[in-house]
Amino acid sequence: MSEIPAAPAVHPSFKEALCFWLKLGFISFGGPTGQIAIMHTELVEKKRWIGEERFLHALNYCMLLPGPEAQQLAIYCGWLLHRTWGGLAAGILFVLPSVFILWGLSFVYVAYGNLPWLAAIFAGLKPAVLAIVAAAVLRIGSKALKNAIMWSLAALAFVAIFFFHAPFPVIIITAALIGGLGGLRWEKIFNVVKGHGAKSAGDRGAVIDDTHAAPAHTKPSLLRGVRVLAVGLVLWWLPVLLAGLATGRSGTLVQESLFFSKAALVTFGGAYAVLPYVAQQAVENFHWLTAPQMLDGLGLAETTPGPLIMVLQFVGFLGGWNHPGALSPLLAATLGAALTTWVTFVPCFIWIFLGAPYLEQLRHQTKLTCALSAVTAAVVGVVLNLAVWFGLHVILPAGGGVDWFVAVVAVVAFVALQRFKAGLIPVVLAGAGLGLLKHLLI
Repeated sequence: MSEIPAAPAVHPSFKEALCFWLKLGFISFGGPTGQIAIMHTELVEKKRWIGEERFLHALNYCMLLPGPEAQQLAIYCGWLLHRTWGGLAAGILFVLPSVFILWGLSFVYVAYGNLPWLAAIFAGLKPAVLAIVAAAVLRIGSKALKNAIMWSLAALAFVAIFFFHAPFPVIIITAALIGGLGGLRWEKIFNVVKGHGAKSAGDRGAVIDDTHAAPAHTKPSLLRGVRVLAVGLVLWWLPVLLAGLATGRSGTLVQESLFFSKAALVTFGGAYAVLPYVAQQAVENFHWLTAPQMLDGLGLAETTPGPLIMVLQFVGFLGGWNHPGALSPLLAATLGAALTTWVTFVPCFIWIFLGAPYLEQLRHQTKLTCALSAVTAAVVGVVLNLAVWFGLHVILPAGGGVDWFVAVVAVVAFVALQRFKAGLIPVVLAGAGLGLLKHLLI
Protein backbone atom coordinates (compact mmCIF):
# COMPACT_ATOMS: atom_id res chain seq x y z
CA MET A 1 0.00 0.00 0.00
CA SER A 2 1.26 3.45 -0.84
CA GLU A 3 1.82 5.89 1.98
CA ILE A 4 -0.90 8.52 2.38
CA PRO A 5 0.72 11.91 1.84
CA ALA A 6 0.61 14.25 4.79
CA ALA A 7 -1.66 17.25 4.49
CA PRO A 8 0.25 20.44 3.73
CA ALA A 9 1.06 22.45 6.82
CA VAL A 10 -0.52 25.87 7.22
CA HIS A 11 1.70 28.90 7.61
CA PRO A 12 1.38 30.09 11.22
CA SER A 13 0.15 33.55 12.03
CA PHE A 14 2.52 35.86 13.87
CA LYS A 15 0.38 35.46 17.00
CA GLU A 16 0.67 31.65 16.82
CA ALA A 17 4.42 31.86 16.41
CA LEU A 18 4.66 34.39 19.26
CA CYS A 19 2.87 31.99 21.61
CA PHE A 20 5.22 29.20 20.62
CA TRP A 21 8.40 31.23 21.15
CA LEU A 22 7.13 32.38 24.56
CA LYS A 23 6.40 28.77 25.53
CA LEU A 24 9.85 27.75 24.31
CA GLY A 25 11.45 30.38 26.53
CA PHE A 26 9.96 28.71 29.62
CA ILE A 27 10.66 25.06 28.68
CA SER A 28 14.09 25.35 27.05
CA PHE A 29 16.01 23.35 29.65
CA GLY A 30 18.78 20.88 28.94
CA GLY A 31 21.44 23.08 27.36
CA PRO A 32 21.83 23.55 23.60
CA THR A 33 21.35 19.85 22.84
CA GLY A 34 18.02 19.75 24.67
CA GLN A 35 16.89 23.09 23.28
CA ILE A 36 17.68 22.09 19.70
CA ALA A 37 15.87 18.79 20.24
CA ILE A 38 12.78 20.62 21.50
CA MET A 39 12.77 22.96 18.49
CA HIS A 40 13.24 20.03 16.09
CA THR A 41 10.34 18.13 17.64
CA GLU A 42 8.01 21.14 17.62
CA LEU A 43 8.99 22.97 14.42
CA VAL A 44 9.83 20.02 12.17
CA GLU A 45 7.86 17.01 13.39
CA LYS A 46 4.74 18.36 15.08
CA LYS A 47 3.94 21.75 13.58
CA ARG A 48 5.83 21.19 10.28
CA TRP A 49 6.65 24.88 9.99
CA ILE A 50 10.25 24.12 8.91
CA GLY A 51 11.43 21.16 6.80
CA GLU A 52 14.11 18.76 8.05
CA GLU A 53 16.84 19.74 5.59
CA ARG A 54 16.11 23.46 6.00
CA PHE A 55 16.28 23.08 9.79
CA LEU A 56 19.59 21.19 9.70
CA HIS A 57 21.08 23.68 7.26
CA ALA A 58 20.21 26.54 9.61
CA LEU A 59 21.61 24.60 12.58
CA ASN A 60 24.92 23.78 10.87
CA TYR A 61 25.59 27.39 10.00
CA CYS A 62 24.49 28.70 13.39
CA MET A 63 27.12 26.39 14.90
CA LEU A 64 29.74 28.17 12.78
CA LEU A 65 28.82 31.53 14.33
CA PRO A 66 29.99 32.92 17.66
CA GLY A 67 27.35 32.86 20.36
CA PRO A 68 24.70 30.41 21.61
CA GLU A 69 23.70 28.30 18.61
CA ALA A 70 20.28 27.33 20.01
CA GLN A 71 19.17 30.95 20.39
CA GLN A 72 20.56 31.83 16.97
CA LEU A 73 18.68 28.87 15.50
CA ALA A 74 15.48 30.23 17.02
CA ILE A 75 16.20 33.65 15.48
CA TYR A 76 16.90 32.01 12.12
CA CYS A 77 13.65 30.00 12.15
CA GLY A 78 11.63 32.99 13.35
CA TRP A 79 13.15 35.08 10.55
CA LEU A 80 12.33 32.43 7.94
CA LEU A 81 8.70 32.37 9.07
CA HIS A 82 7.98 36.05 9.76
CA ARG A 83 10.88 38.15 8.55
CA THR A 84 12.73 40.50 10.92
CA TRP A 85 9.94 40.82 13.48
CA GLY A 86 9.70 37.04 13.65
CA GLY A 87 13.42 36.74 14.30
CA LEU A 88 13.29 39.41 16.99
CA ALA A 89 10.35 37.75 18.74
CA ALA A 90 11.97 34.30 18.65
CA GLY A 91 15.37 35.48 19.89
CA ILE A 92 14.08 37.76 22.64
CA LEU A 93 11.51 35.36 24.05
CA PHE A 94 14.07 32.55 24.00
CA VAL A 95 16.10 34.31 26.72
CA LEU A 96 13.66 36.71 28.43
CA PRO A 97 12.26 34.31 31.06
CA SER A 98 15.74 33.22 32.12
CA VAL A 99 16.86 36.88 32.41
CA PHE A 100 14.33 37.60 35.16
CA ILE A 101 14.63 34.20 36.85
CA LEU A 102 18.43 34.37 37.01
CA TRP A 103 18.37 37.96 38.29
CA GLY A 104 16.19 36.83 41.20
CA LEU A 105 18.42 33.86 41.96
CA SER A 106 21.53 36.05 41.75
CA PHE A 107 20.08 38.51 44.25
CA VAL A 108 19.19 35.72 46.68
CA TYR A 109 22.71 34.37 46.26
CA VAL A 110 24.53 37.61 47.10
CA ALA A 111 22.05 38.78 49.75
CA TYR A 112 21.62 35.51 51.64
CA GLY A 113 24.50 33.35 50.40
CA ASN A 114 26.17 33.53 53.81
CA LEU A 115 23.30 31.60 55.36
CA PRO A 116 24.61 28.13 56.25
CA TRP A 117 21.69 26.24 54.70
CA LEU A 118 21.88 28.22 51.45
CA ALA A 119 25.64 27.80 51.28
CA ALA A 120 25.11 24.06 51.74
CA ILE A 121 22.72 23.98 48.78
CA PHE A 122 25.30 25.63 46.55
CA ALA A 123 27.98 23.26 47.89
CA GLY A 124 25.83 20.40 46.60
CA LEU A 125 25.38 22.10 43.24
CA LYS A 126 29.12 22.14 42.51
CA PRO A 127 29.69 18.37 42.11
CA ALA A 128 26.51 18.09 40.03
CA VAL A 129 27.79 20.78 37.68
CA LEU A 130 31.18 19.06 37.51
CA ALA A 131 29.46 15.83 36.43
CA ILE A 132 27.43 17.68 33.80
CA VAL A 133 30.57 19.19 32.30
CA ALA A 134 32.30 15.80 32.28
CA ALA A 135 29.29 14.24 30.57
CA ALA A 136 29.38 17.04 27.99
CA VAL A 137 32.94 16.04 27.09
CA LEU A 138 31.81 12.50 26.28
CA ARG A 139 28.63 13.62 24.53
CA ILE A 140 30.38 16.06 22.22
CA GLY A 141 33.33 13.72 21.72
CA SER A 142 31.16 10.79 20.65
CA LYS A 143 29.76 12.88 17.83
CA ALA A 144 32.86 14.76 16.77
CA LEU A 145 35.83 12.39 17.17
CA LYS A 146 35.16 9.97 14.34
CA ASN A 147 38.75 9.37 13.23
CA ALA A 148 42.38 9.85 14.23
CA ILE A 149 42.55 13.37 12.77
CA MET A 150 39.65 14.55 14.92
CA TRP A 151 41.14 12.90 18.02
CA SER A 152 44.45 14.65 17.31
CA LEU A 153 42.76 18.05 16.97
CA ALA A 154 40.98 17.55 20.30
CA ALA A 155 44.21 16.51 22.04
CA LEU A 156 46.16 19.43 20.61
CA ALA A 157 43.43 21.87 21.68
CA PHE A 158 43.54 20.54 25.26
CA VAL A 159 47.34 20.72 25.44
CA ALA A 160 47.35 24.22 23.96
CA ILE A 161 44.85 25.70 26.43
CA PHE A 162 45.71 23.67 29.57
CA PHE A 163 49.51 23.67 29.46
CA PHE A 164 50.32 26.70 27.30
CA HIS A 165 47.26 28.89 28.07
CA ALA A 166 46.69 29.54 24.36
CA PRO A 167 43.88 32.05 23.74
CA PHE A 168 40.58 30.36 23.01
CA PRO A 169 39.90 32.36 19.79
CA VAL A 170 43.29 31.32 18.39
CA ILE A 171 42.49 27.65 18.98
CA ILE A 172 39.11 27.93 17.24
CA ILE A 173 40.41 29.93 14.27
CA THR A 174 43.32 27.52 13.81
CA ALA A 175 40.98 24.51 13.90
CA ALA A 176 38.65 26.14 11.36
CA LEU A 177 41.56 26.81 9.01
CA ILE A 178 42.81 23.23 9.34
CA GLY A 179 39.33 21.88 8.65
CA GLY A 180 38.70 24.20 5.73
CA LEU A 181 42.02 23.46 4.05
CA GLY A 182 41.94 19.77 4.86
CA GLY A 183 38.45 19.47 3.44
CA LEU A 184 39.68 20.64 0.06
CA ARG A 185 41.82 17.49 -0.23
CA TRP A 186 40.30 14.95 2.18
CA GLU A 187 36.62 15.82 2.45
CA LYS A 188 35.58 12.37 3.74
CA ILE A 189 37.99 12.65 6.65
CA PHE A 190 37.06 16.16 7.73
CA ASN A 191 33.33 16.14 6.99
CA VAL A 192 32.21 14.26 10.10
CA VAL A 193 29.50 16.62 11.41
CA LYS A 194 26.38 15.25 9.77
CA GLY A 195 22.70 15.78 10.19
CA HIS A 196 21.16 15.36 13.65
CA GLY A 197 18.48 12.87 12.74
CA ALA A 198 16.82 10.91 10.01
CA LYS A 199 14.17 12.31 7.75
CA SER A 200 10.94 12.78 9.63
CA ALA A 201 7.33 13.07 8.72
CA GLY A 202 7.65 16.79 9.19
CA ASP A 203 9.83 16.89 6.07
CA ARG A 204 6.74 16.30 3.96
CA GLY A 205 4.44 19.25 3.35
CA ALA A 206 6.32 21.64 5.65
CA VAL A 207 5.60 25.36 5.35
CA ILE A 208 9.24 26.05 4.47
CA ASP A 209 11.36 23.12 3.34
CA ASP A 210 14.30 22.49 1.04
CA THR A 211 12.16 21.84 -2.03
CA HIS A 212 10.42 25.20 -1.98
CA ALA A 213 11.88 28.31 -3.51
CA ALA A 214 13.45 30.64 -0.96
CA PRO A 215 10.95 33.20 0.39
CA ALA A 216 11.35 36.66 -1.11
CA HIS A 217 12.57 38.22 2.14
CA THR A 218 15.53 35.77 2.29
CA LYS A 219 17.15 37.16 -0.87
CA PRO A 220 20.36 39.07 -0.02
CA SER A 221 20.48 42.81 -0.51
CA LEU A 222 23.48 45.07 -0.02
CA LEU A 223 21.31 48.02 1.06
CA ARG A 224 19.49 45.87 3.61
CA GLY A 225 22.80 44.50 4.91
CA VAL A 226 24.19 48.00 5.44
CA ARG A 227 21.00 49.02 7.25
CA VAL A 228 21.09 45.94 9.50
CA LEU A 229 24.75 46.52 10.36
CA ALA A 230 24.24 50.22 11.13
CA VAL A 231 21.18 49.72 13.34
CA GLY A 232 22.74 46.70 15.05
CA LEU A 233 25.98 48.49 15.91
CA VAL A 234 24.10 51.49 17.33
CA LEU A 235 21.92 49.26 19.50
CA TRP A 236 24.95 47.25 20.60
CA TRP A 237 27.19 50.15 21.64
CA LEU A 238 24.81 52.94 22.71
CA PRO A 239 24.22 51.51 26.23
CA VAL A 240 27.98 51.01 26.60
CA LEU A 241 28.62 54.65 25.75
CA LEU A 242 25.92 55.79 28.17
CA ALA A 243 27.47 53.65 30.92
CA GLY A 244 30.85 55.23 30.18
CA LEU A 245 29.42 58.74 30.46
CA ALA A 246 27.70 57.86 33.74
CA THR A 247 30.43 55.92 35.54
CA GLY A 248 33.67 56.60 33.66
CA ARG A 249 35.80 54.61 31.24
CA SER A 250 37.49 52.61 33.98
CA GLY A 251 34.27 51.73 35.81
CA THR A 252 33.18 48.13 36.26
CA LEU A 253 30.11 48.56 34.02
CA VAL A 254 32.20 49.68 31.06
CA GLN A 255 34.85 47.04 31.67
CA GLU A 256 32.19 44.34 31.76
CA SER A 257 30.55 45.70 28.62
CA LEU A 258 33.83 45.76 26.70
CA PHE A 259 34.94 42.32 27.89
CA PHE A 260 31.66 40.57 27.14
CA SER A 261 31.38 42.37 23.80
CA LYS A 262 34.74 40.86 22.92
CA ALA A 263 33.57 37.50 24.22
CA ALA A 264 30.51 37.73 21.96
CA LEU A 265 32.88 37.82 18.98
CA VAL A 266 34.84 34.70 19.95
CA THR A 267 32.32 32.42 21.69
CA PHE A 268 32.49 29.66 19.08
CA GLY A 269 31.46 26.18 20.17
CA GLY A 270 28.79 27.05 22.74
CA ALA A 271 28.87 27.95 26.41
CA TYR A 272 30.95 24.98 27.57
CA ALA A 273 33.69 25.93 25.14
CA VAL A 274 33.91 29.60 26.09
CA LEU A 275 33.57 29.23 29.87
CA PRO A 276 37.29 28.57 30.44
CA TYR A 277 38.10 31.82 28.65
CA VAL A 278 35.49 33.80 30.59
CA ALA A 279 36.22 32.13 33.93
CA GLN A 280 39.95 32.70 33.77
CA GLN A 281 39.54 36.38 32.85
CA ALA A 282 36.67 37.17 35.24
CA VAL A 283 38.27 35.33 38.18
CA GLU A 284 42.00 35.80 37.74
CA ASN A 285 42.27 39.06 35.80
CA PHE A 286 39.29 41.28 36.71
CA HIS A 287 38.52 39.67 40.10
CA TRP A 288 34.78 40.15 39.60
CA LEU A 289 34.10 36.88 41.45
CA THR A 290 35.88 33.83 42.81
CA ALA A 291 36.25 30.39 41.23
CA PRO A 292 33.71 28.81 43.65
CA GLN A 293 31.27 31.62 42.82
CA MET A 294 31.78 30.91 39.13
CA LEU A 295 30.76 27.31 39.77
CA ASP A 296 27.74 28.49 41.75
CA GLY A 297 26.73 30.68 38.82
CA LEU A 298 27.00 27.76 36.43
CA GLY A 299 24.78 25.75 38.76
CA LEU A 300 22.19 28.53 38.80
CA ALA A 301 22.29 28.81 35.03
CA GLU A 302 21.74 25.04 34.73
CA THR A 303 18.55 25.31 36.83
CA THR A 304 16.96 27.99 34.65
CA PRO A 305 15.55 27.78 31.12
CA GLY A 306 17.40 29.41 28.25
CA PRO A 307 20.97 29.06 26.98
CA LEU A 308 23.73 28.12 29.42
CA ILE A 309 25.61 31.24 28.32
CA MET A 310 23.21 33.06 30.70
CA VAL A 311 25.87 32.32 33.32
CA LEU A 312 27.55 35.47 31.96
CA GLN A 313 24.67 37.50 33.41
CA PHE A 314 25.54 36.07 36.83
CA VAL A 315 29.17 37.09 36.31
CA GLY A 316 28.05 40.61 35.38
CA PHE A 317 25.81 40.75 38.46
CA LEU A 318 28.61 39.65 40.82
CA GLY A 319 31.06 42.06 39.19
CA GLY A 320 28.74 45.00 39.81
CA TRP A 321 27.90 43.85 43.33
CA ASN A 322 31.53 43.39 44.36
CA HIS A 323 32.78 46.56 42.63
CA PRO A 324 29.85 49.05 42.70
CA GLY A 325 31.91 52.25 42.60
CA ALA A 326 29.70 55.23 43.43
CA LEU A 327 26.50 53.23 42.90
CA SER A 328 24.66 51.08 45.39
CA PRO A 329 25.63 47.40 45.16
CA LEU A 330 22.17 46.31 43.99
CA LEU A 331 21.92 49.01 41.32
CA ALA A 332 25.46 48.31 40.08
CA ALA A 333 24.76 44.57 40.03
CA THR A 334 21.49 45.01 38.15
CA LEU A 335 23.07 47.31 35.58
CA GLY A 336 26.06 44.97 35.27
CA ALA A 337 23.76 42.00 34.65
CA ALA A 338 21.64 43.97 32.15
CA LEU A 339 24.63 45.27 30.18
CA THR A 340 26.30 41.85 30.15
CA THR A 341 23.14 40.22 28.81
CA TRP A 342 22.64 43.01 26.27
CA VAL A 343 26.11 42.86 24.72
CA THR A 344 26.05 39.04 24.78
CA PHE A 345 22.83 38.61 22.81
CA VAL A 346 22.46 41.68 20.58
CA PRO A 347 25.33 40.49 18.32
CA CYS A 348 23.43 37.21 17.77
CA PHE A 349 20.67 39.12 16.01
CA ILE A 350 23.22 40.96 13.87
CA TRP A 351 24.91 37.71 12.77
CA ILE A 352 21.61 36.15 11.69
CA PHE A 353 19.96 39.17 10.07
CA LEU A 354 23.17 40.08 8.28
CA GLY A 355 24.38 36.64 7.24
CA ALA A 356 21.29 34.46 6.92
CA PRO A 357 20.26 35.79 3.48
CA TYR A 358 23.69 34.88 2.11
CA LEU A 359 23.71 31.56 3.95
CA GLU A 360 20.37 30.74 2.34
CA GLN A 361 22.15 30.85 -1.02
CA LEU A 362 24.61 28.20 0.22
CA ARG A 363 22.05 25.61 1.31
CA HIS A 364 23.62 22.88 -0.78
CA GLN A 365 27.26 23.73 0.03
CA THR A 366 29.05 20.97 1.99
CA LYS A 367 32.64 22.25 2.05
CA LEU A 368 32.07 24.56 5.02
CA THR A 369 31.01 21.62 7.18
CA CYS A 370 34.63 20.46 7.11
CA ALA A 371 35.64 23.59 9.01
CA LEU A 372 32.74 23.00 11.40
CA SER A 373 33.91 19.42 12.03
CA ALA A 374 37.42 20.58 12.95
CA VAL A 375 36.07 23.32 15.24
CA THR A 376 33.82 20.81 17.00
CA ALA A 377 36.78 18.48 17.56
CA ALA A 378 38.82 21.32 19.06
CA VAL A 379 35.87 22.21 21.28
CA VAL A 380 36.06 18.72 22.83
CA GLY A 381 39.59 19.49 24.00
CA VAL A 382 38.54 22.88 25.34
CA VAL A 383 35.57 21.41 27.24
CA LEU A 384 37.90 18.79 28.75
CA ASN A 385 40.04 21.67 29.98
CA LEU A 386 36.94 23.16 31.60
CA ALA A 387 36.17 19.87 33.37
CA VAL A 388 39.74 19.62 34.69
CA TRP A 389 39.73 23.28 35.78
CA PHE A 390 36.45 22.89 37.68
CA GLY A 391 37.55 19.58 39.15
CA LEU A 392 40.77 20.99 40.58
CA HIS A 393 38.90 23.85 42.26
CA VAL A 394 36.05 21.73 43.64
CA ILE A 395 37.56 18.37 44.58
CA LEU A 396 40.87 19.90 45.72
CA PRO A 397 39.86 23.21 47.35
CA ALA A 398 42.61 25.65 48.25
CA GLY A 399 44.12 25.03 51.67
CA GLY A 400 42.63 21.55 52.12
CA GLY A 401 42.81 17.96 51.01
CA VAL A 402 40.37 15.98 48.91
CA ASP A 403 36.71 16.90 49.48
CA TRP A 404 35.27 13.37 49.49
CA PHE A 405 31.67 14.55 49.60
CA VAL A 406 32.16 16.45 46.36
CA ALA A 407 34.05 13.57 44.76
CA VAL A 408 31.40 10.96 45.63
CA VAL A 409 28.44 13.14 44.60
CA ALA A 410 30.17 14.02 41.32
CA VAL A 411 30.71 10.33 40.51
CA VAL A 412 27.11 9.44 41.39
CA ALA A 413 25.78 12.33 39.31
CA PHE A 414 27.97 11.33 36.38
CA VAL A 415 26.71 7.72 36.53
CA ALA A 416 23.13 8.98 36.69
CA LEU A 417 23.67 11.10 33.59
CA GLN A 418 25.54 8.51 31.56
CA ARG A 419 24.15 5.16 32.68
CA PHE A 420 20.56 6.04 33.57
CA LYS A 421 20.11 9.03 31.24
CA ALA A 422 18.89 11.26 34.06
CA GLY A 423 17.86 14.78 33.11
CA LEU A 424 19.95 17.82 33.98
CA ILE A 425 17.35 19.36 36.24
CA PRO A 426 16.85 16.25 38.44
CA VAL A 427 20.62 15.85 38.77
CA VAL A 428 21.12 19.50 39.74
CA LEU A 429 18.23 19.44 42.21
CA ALA A 430 19.48 16.16 43.71
CA GLY A 431 22.92 17.67 44.19
CA ALA A 432 21.42 20.69 45.93
CA GLY A 433 19.31 18.38 48.12
CA LEU A 434 22.32 16.28 49.12
CA GLY A 435 24.22 19.45 50.04
CA LEU A 436 21.35 20.55 52.28
CA LEU A 437 21.01 17.05 53.78
CA LYS A 438 24.71 17.00 54.64
CA HIS A 439 24.33 20.35 56.42
CA LEU A 440 21.36 19.13 58.44
CA LEU A 441 22.99 15.85 59.47
CA ILE A 442 26.51 17.05 60.27
